Amino acid sequence: QVQLVESGGGLVQAGGSLRLSCAASGVIFRVSTMGWYRQVPGLQRELVATITSGGSTNYADSVKGRFTISRDNAKNSVYLQMNSLKPEDTAVYYCNAREPWGPSGGYWGQGTQVTVSS
Repeated sequence: QVQLVESGGGLVQAGGSLRLSCAASGVIFRVSTMGWYRQVPGLQRELVATITSGGSTNYADSVKGRFTISRDNAKNSVYLQMNSLKPEDTAVYYCNAREPWGPSGGYWGQGTQVTVSS
């Protein structure tokens, strides 16, 4: 059974930082592309950042230069360091894992709330 457990969300003032963590089990982590997505109520879930098994990263334009995605294969974990947070970063952040042979949309965690106050 696949489990993705996010942590690290919370309330922070604009300009502050948070670090999200996602612990994965039930997937072959080292071959999986891992990602962070976010969703605001009433809007579609959007990509924040992804990291491949080889360490290649991709970021949404809105977070480039502020957010950093990383992974630790020994801990089956992926992280999102978020700096210079803005109120528009407020959303539920979801961890995603995609195995090469798995479902096209991958697997999802339950999400963690990030709220940035102005």
